[in-house]
Amino acid sequence: MQLTLLDKSNYLKGLLVIAKKDNQLTETEKNIIRKIANKLGFATEFYEETLKSLIGNKYIVEDPIIFSSATVAESFISDGLKLVLSDINDHSEEIFWLRSTAEINGIDVKNFNDRIKKVKESSHTEFALWSII
Repeated sequence: MQLTLLDKSNYLKGLLVIAKKDNQLTETEKNIIRKIANKLGFATEFYEETLKSLIGNKYIVEDPIIFSSATVAESFISDGLKLVLSDINDHSEEIFWLRSTAEINGIDVKNFNDRIKKVKESSHTEFALWSII
């Protein structure tokens, strides 16, 4: 599947929003974002600079993101949940934002909750994005 430039940008932006929600950026979160940003074709200098200034960046709009297709949205939700659950911090704000993004993309609450369970139970470390690129 060919992702649009807007989908690529929104995918990375969404992960950055999630990582910023708890006002902490762990090394695990950084590594997840780096892997996905690299796969999406972003320059290393760009995402490294973005990660350095992420927590203090007041200009990142945190509205739920709309993707061009259900496939991209579902991939993002799965990868977003992996990012959310990668640390031990309180996940409530991150989950709320991700649920809002899921709903605006037509993913119902039951499907979203099933995805949370699946990600929690999975030892599979490959990202959903890999299967659509």
